[in-house]
Amino acid sequence: MIRRDSGPRRSESVDAYLRGTRALAAIALFALVGGVLSDAFAGTFWADHALLAGLVASVIVVMLTVGLVNEALERRSLKRWSVLAQYVMLQLVRDARIVWTGIAELAGLLPSDPYASQGDVLAAATSIDAGSSAVRNNERLTAALRALLARRDKRKQLHDKVATVLEHNDSVLGRWAAVMLNADVYAEVIDRHVELTGDLAWASSLLGLEFAEDDGPTRNGRSHPAALIEGLLEEERLVQRLAAITQLAEQLDRGTLELALRIVPIDWWREQLGTRADTPSAPSARQEASRGR
Repeated sequence: MIRRDSGPRRSESVDAYLRGTRALAAIALFALVGGVLSDAFAGTFWADHALLAGLVASVIVVMLTVGLVNEALERRSLKRWSVLAQYVMLQLVRDARIVWTGIAELAGLLPSDPYASQGDVLAAATSIDAGSSAVRNNERLTAALRALLARRDKRKQLHDKVATVLEHNDSVLGRWAAVMLNADVYAEVIDRHVELTGDLAWASSLLGLEFAEDDGPTRNGRSHPAALIEGLLEEERLVQRLAAITQLAEQLDRGTLELALRIVPIDWWREQLGTRADTPSAPSARQEASRGR
C-alpha cells in the first residue's frame, strides 16, 4: 500500500490492493505455523516467559482474525456482487472512454466516432488502441491540447462535452456507489472514478469562466467552487490539467475493463447466452468490450 501524508489512502493499483490482502492472510498463516513449531522445539522458553508468550499468542490471534476472516468475508462479497459489479464497472469504463476519446477526438488524436465510421468492429477497436497509445504519449498529447485550446470554438466544444459526461457520471455514481462499497476492491474502483468525475467538474468550471453564454452547462460549470478557488488558469497549467485528466481516464478505461473481465470471464457469459466458446480468434480485452457496444 502507498501511504500519503494528504489525500485519500489508496493502493498503487487494484492489483496491488489484492496482493496486500493476500499477503496479510499468508503472514497470519506463517505466524501460526511458526508459533506451533516454536512451541515444539523451543523447550521451556515459552513456559519461562509467560508474558511474552501471551503477547505473541494475542498477536497471532489478531493476525488470523484480520487476515483470514476478513479475507473470507471479502471473497464472499466479491462473489456475491460479481455480476452486478461487472455491470457497474463496464458503465464506468464506458464513461472513462467517452472522456478520453472525446478529448482525443477534439485534439485530433482520434478519428471522429471510430465506431460509426468503420464497418469492422475490430478495425474500430484498433483505432481506439492507436488513440490510447497517442494519449499515453505525454509530449504528443500536450502538443495536441495546446493546439486545441488555441481555438475558442474548440474550447467551447470541450466544455460542453465535459458537462455532458459529468451529468451521466453523476447518475451512474449516485445509483451504484452504495452497492460498490460492499467490497473493498469495488470501493477502491469507484473511488478512482469519483476522482475522475471530480477532476472533470473542476475542468468544466475553469473552462466555463471564459464564456458569457448563460446556457445550462456553462452556468452549472461556473457555479462549481473551483471557479472561486482558482479563477482563470494560465494556458500551460490548463493544458497540463487536461492532459492529466485525459491520461487518468484512459488508465481507468484499461484497468477497470481488465478487472471487470476477471471478475466474470467472457466464457461464462458465452455459456449463459448459449454461444460457441470455440471462436476462431481471441480478441483483446478492449476489443471484447468494443464488441459489446
